[in-house]
This record gives sequence, structure tokens and C-alpha cells, in this order.
Amino acid sequence: MAKVAGDTLHECFVNAAHIYRKKLAFIDRTRNRRLTYTESLIGAIMMARELQKHDETYIGIMLPTSAGCGIAMIATLLAGKIPVMINYSTGAKENCLFAQHKCGLRTIVTSKALLEKIGCDSVDGMIYAEDMMAGFGLTTKISAALLSKMPLSTFWKKFDKADPDATAVILFTSGSEKAPKAVELSHKNILSNLDVCGIEFNKTDKDVMMAILPMFHVFGLTVTFWLPICYGMTIVTYANPLEFKTVAKIIEEEKPSILVGTPYFLAGYLKHAKPGDLSSLRLAVAGADKMPAALQEAYERDHGVLLREGYGATETSPVISANRIDNNKTGSIGLPMPGVDVRIIDVKTGDILGVGKEGKLQVRGDLVMKGYLGDVEETVRRIEAGWYETGDMAMMDEDGFLWHKGRLKRFIKIGGEMVSLVAVEAALEKFLPDDASCCAVEVPDAKRGATVGVAIDVDLDQSALMSQLADVLPALSLPRHIVILDELPKMGSGKVDFRTTTETVIGILEKR
Repeated sequence: MAKVAGDTLHECFVNAAHIYRKKLAFIDRTRNRRLTYTESLIGAIMMARELQKHDETYIGIMLPTSAGCGIAMIATLLAGKIPVMINYSTGAKENCLFAQHKCGLRTIVTSKALLEKIGCDSVDGMIYAEDMMAGFGLTTKISAALLSKMPLSTFWKKFDKADPDATAVILFTSGSEKAPKAVELSHKNILSNLDVCGIEFNKTDKDVMMAILPMFHVFGLTVTFWLPICYGMTIVTYANPLEFKTVAKIIEEEKPSILVGTPYFLAGYLKHAKPGDLSSLRLAVAGADKMPAALQEAYERDHGVLLREGYGATETSPVISANRIDNNKTGSIGLPMPGVDVRIIDVKTGDILGVGKEGKLQVRGDLVMKGYLGDVEETVRRIEAGWYETGDMAMMDEDGFLWHKGRLKRFIKIGGEMVSLVAVEAALEKFLPDDASCCAVEVPDAKRGATVGVAIDVDLDQSALMSQLADVLPALSLPRHIVILDELPKMGSGKVDFRTTTETVIGILEKR
């Protein structure tokens, strides 16, 4: 398929809206409404005019996955502002205050219904999407409708088209390992991802995207919102990806052709899908966490759905590599995307490593972020001569496929040796039930400096488990502590929250 039409994200949407006027842009199952491209453009125009009244560079957006969230982002860009996407899944109020302080913003577009549902108090500066839309009178609506039909040359005299290198969004890193950082992604960054993803996965305007990922997460923002809306697809949105049974039913009813999610979410939908429920899907893509081979096998065996694993980062807009429809190696994170340079370097020396050698993964290309807002030191530390330091360990095989070997920060030093917590988890998973989860963490130790602890969400015979692990793990890697939790702490994306899990495990051990 050809590249998207436009130099900035909102320009691409406006161009698509002029082509696909009466086509459905959103099937919003969060609020049970359907909006055409023209209706979406009119909504964005009205909201943009309202946001133009605010004398701010940054506008916070805290809305669930819905047509409203997408339109709010488009409106913010049309108004010449920069959207700052705020995580509402955990600590919403604290995240709002953090975003206001970090970005120097005051205004946050949110929803009364969302605040009530998540039990979040109002924060000074919040404006409500419900009130905004209800306040638009007939004159405003007619004016916006007329403008939506105007030639593009006239339309862009009213709004800011922006420069491709300008910041398109501020996203916060997950904070799964430490405090979040504010990532500046430009239009050029994200559009480079849209172009290659569209081409490599044969995406067309006939596709229908199932969007369940939160738009404050880069995976949801780029892959399940901007990509389909810029290509003229229809987006089926639902705000709560954890309602597995409901999402499976929506897929059966709305018949999307593409499903994108984390392995945790995808496993949930598979569990609740009856034969035939997923028959409309031609492709499912897993990312943001490692994908079990059994999950891929089950999707293809039970539903005939191709499930492919990809890899990326907030700082890379996000897609770095992916297994293709016709070129897949199960267990790998796929081939680098076109235009993306990757290299593996030695952890100690910085030397570039060859095929089959494990080291730090670095990435270069148009996908690499502008930097961390207000943090020049961290930006310089992570980007050198255009190469972004992912913080991940990886290996490239003889066919060019990348194999993820864990986070560099998920290695701990015990007795002078580096121990991989990911390797401990891989060993553990062999002895756990299929639906169980585990997380290995670093536990401070006065004598050793550190030991391995593990959290598991299923009760089992710990002595037997330790005996089994002793057969497959070196002595230094053997867990010294096992903590049983009802459920492992998760991020909004569904991946394990390593930081919170570590704090929980240490807190429990301190009380023993």
C-alpha cells in the first residue's frame, strides 16, 4: 500500500476525511456510537476552536480509548497545541499533577464519566469533554460543517498544519522500572512508523482495526489509532481491554480484520472466544511483552488467525522490528523494519558484535524520538550520534532476525556474576501452569549484595519447584525467596509492573 498522504499526523487525517467522507471512522463500543470521517472532522474542528482559546503550548488529554480520545488529539494538533497523554489506569490524579508540573501545562481534557469510574478527584485545570460538546450551539456546528467541506487551501488558513519535525505528542514511559520520563515524538517520528507498518503488513483502507489498547501507551497511540485513521480504515474502540469476554464478543459482532494487543490481553480473548468468533481476523499482532509460543499456536490452531510478534519502545514511535505475515520465526522479535538501523554492542567495551553474539541493542532512524522533555542529560545519555540505547539485550541470528534477551536493568550482580532475571523467569515458566504468571526481582541481601526473589500468582509446592529449578539454573541464579500473590501488579498495557512487584515482594519479605 502507498504511504500515508500528508506531512503531519493531523494533515493525514484531514486528507483522509476528505476522501472517505461518509465512511465510518469510529465504531465506538465504549459509548455505543458510530462516527463517519466527516462527523469526526466536524467534532475535531469544533473542539480545536475551543482549545485555540487556551494560551498554552501543551494540553493534557486523559480519556479512555474511544472516538472522543482520538478526536481530542486531532483537535489539539489542529489548534496548534501539543497533546500530552496521561495514564489513568493507575494513580490518575498523581499522573495529572505530574504532567502539569513536567510539561508546564494547566488544561487537561478529560471526562466526568471516566473520573467517576476510576474514582479520581477533579484536578484544577480539568475541562470535561461532555460539557465541551454539549456547549456547542447550532451556529458553531453549521460553521464547522461548512469548513469541513472547504477546499484544503482554505481549511489550513484556519488551523495549524505544523512542521514535520515539530513535536506531535508527549508520552510518558511506563515507569515499570523507575519514574516515568516525558518522551517527545515528532510527526516525522510517528509517520515513519506508519509508512513501514502499512506496507509491511499489507494494510489497506478495507481493513478494520480493533483498538483496545490505551492511547496513552505508544503501542495504542501509533498502531491502533494513527495508523488506521491516516490510512482511511475503520476503528472499533473499546476502553477496557481487561473485559476479555466483552472484547471477544465485540470482535465477533463488528468483525475487525486486525487485532493488536499485549500477550496478556490476547490470551484473555482467546480463552473467551468461541469457535468462529475470531474468524474475521486476518492478522493479530502481539507486542510490549514477550509472547509465549503456545499463544501463537493456539490462535492459528483454534481460529486460523496469524499471530505475529513485534518489538518496540516508546522512544522509537514504537515499532523497531516485527515478524512478517510470510516471514516469521517464533520466539524472535522479528526482522528490523525498513529504514531502521540496528546494531548489537558489547556491554563492557562498546564494540559492535557479530551474528549470534548477545549484547546491548541500539537503534537508529527516523523513528527515534526528539528526546526527553526537560531532561537534556538523560537524552544525551540515551542518544549518541543518532543511535538510541534501548536498554535491552538482544542477539541477531544469521537470517537477520532479532532475539530479545531481556532488559539490561533486569540483570543483577551476584558474587561478581551477572544474573538474568528474564532467564530465571523462562526457567520458572516451564514448571508453572499455562495460565500462571511469574516475575523475578532483585532482593537486597546484606551478605551477597543481592539475591533473586520471585513472585508467582498461583499456589504450589515450593520445595518441589526449587528442586526442579536446581536442575536447570546455575546456583547463583536460583531464587532464594518465593512470594505467592493473588495477582501480579500490571501496567495499563497489561505487562507486569516490575517496580511495584519488586516493592511488594521486598515489603512482604521484610515482614517475615
